Amino acid sequence: MARVCQVTGKKTKSGNNVSHAHNKTRRKFLPNLHTHRIWVESQNRFVKLRLSKKGLRTIDKHGIDHVLENLKDFGERA
Repeated sequence: MARVCQVTGKKTKSGNNVSHAHNKTRRKFLPNLHTHRIWVESQNRFVKLRLSKKGLRTIDKHGIDHVLENLKDFGERA
């Protein structure tokens, strides 16, 4: 499973570790992803989503029904 937030689309980014002597080695910046079970009142069931913290805040702000509607528009399964 890819490290991608289902709501915001945040992905793994790449960059450099930079030492004091400015030696650079490649590294990954991983998104803060967690799997959450969220109760959807309108569908009377739980939905399991892989979310970043910002994705969880988006659900708090707009509501799970609105977010699931947007996921269907983009072809994402929830």
